[in-house]
Amino acid sequence: MTRDAAPHESSPTIRVLLAEDQVLVRDSLKVLIDATAGLVTVGEAGTGAEAVRLARRLRPDVVLMDIRMPDMDGIEATSRICAHPDGVRVLILTTFDLDEYVYGALRAGASGFLVKNATAEELLAAIRVVAAGEALLAPSVTRRLIADFLCGSRSTPAVRDLGSTTQREREVLTLIGSGLSNTEIAEHLHLTVGTVKTHVGRLLSKLHARDRAQLVIAAYEAGLVTVPDNHR
Repeated sequence: MTRDAAPHESSPTIRVLLAEDQVLVRDSLKVLIDATAGLVTVGEAGTGAEAVRLARRLRPDVVLMDIRMPDMDGIEATSRICAHPDGVRVLILTTFDLDEYVYGALRAGASGFLVKNATAEELLAAIRVVAAGEALLAPSVTRRLIADFLCGSRSTPAVRDLGSTTQREREVLTLIGSGLSNTEIAEHLHLTVGTVKTHVGRLLSKLHARDRAQLVIAAYEAGLVTVPDNHR
């Protein structure tokens, strides 16, 4: 079942598409989002294929995407949605036992992920962060998830070529991969936040990365971020 609304291109409200196959969960998310100032649910999808179709038609700001769905899983749906340059961003819903899916979703273009036992406040904050064009990359969660997957035997990540980057850009990329914010990177390298943002922008361009989430992946693929000993 799908309920959707026509897009409002001039509205400053953050427009959210829910992609979740469990009706009870989906309805709960809708109630929460629609009761929050500045957010509105514009569509609901019960399958991955439906999420792709609605994302292309409604052009929401954020798709809140479950990973396990019928027809098409959240990773494939995310890849198809992010393949279109229309600014739609995907926030993945996941659990700790799906590390490899999180890695795949980030590579597919997702702007971040949220654990399903997050609080309502964390969910709303995550939607706002992703809608603002940032990536949701908490060091305490992201590094563990990606490290777990990269150390596993299930897949070998591609080797990233950083030949076009400068030494300073590689330093910034290393810190991004470690989960540091722009402010923290600026303090660490004794730079202004504006200068760090400039380096991040150049990294996005040179590495053909959609957002900060994919820069984290690039840092791991390039071997700039070492895996903690307890993940080896």
